Amino acid sequence: MSDLSTQFGQIDIYLFDQLLRERVRPGMQILDAGCGSGRNLIYLLRSGYEVRGADIDLAAVQDLRKLAQELAPHLPADNFRVEPVEAMTFPNHCADFVISSAVLHFAHDDRHFKEMLQGTWRVLRPGGLLFCRLASSIGIEEKIRRVGGRRFVLPDSTERYLVDESMLLEVTAMLGGELADPLKTTIVQDQRAMTTWVLWKL
Repeated sequence: MSDLSTQFGQIDIYLFDQLLRERVRPGMQILDAGCGSGRNLIYLLRSGYEVRGADIDLAAVQDLRKLAQELAPHLPADNFRVEPVEAMTFPNHCADFVISSAVLHFAHDDRHFKEMLQGTWRVLRPGGLLFCRLASSIGIEEKIRRVGGRRFVLPDSTERYLVDESMLLEVTAMLGGELADPLKTTIVQDQRAMTTWVLWKL
């Protein structure tokens, strides 16, 4: 394994971009809402950040606890919790930088999306940054099939809750946030579209 792979693991390339732009600085508190087994946290654990995470997958959280014990043994196991992002038990405003990577598009409907988003936003401090990657309809509008509300079947045969540009801009305003970057969407060979949504909490 290369030194870069050892240092950063399989980090989301768009999250890596935030690191390169120094939006994550020493001393910040990090929270990964929907952390899985921690693929986006390896560098942050290695670098001594106070890291927390939540996910509904027990096995994934157990793997992350083992990873944290190896890379950041000073962190308590309770920093990594088995719970949904809409019902995280971490305190309000406990994080300077919140990660939500490939999580919100698993919402069942509009209400569930709102609950997941509000639960994620709640733990972010004023002045903090939310980094979010989620599936969208942007650029593939003619290739998806609606099954109800904002749930669509994608060309890759998966079913997701899809946002679009106007919705993300409306939700940003509703939250009282401000875009840190323009919305950026990657279309993966006309099979799915993933949008990067990064916003400051004012």
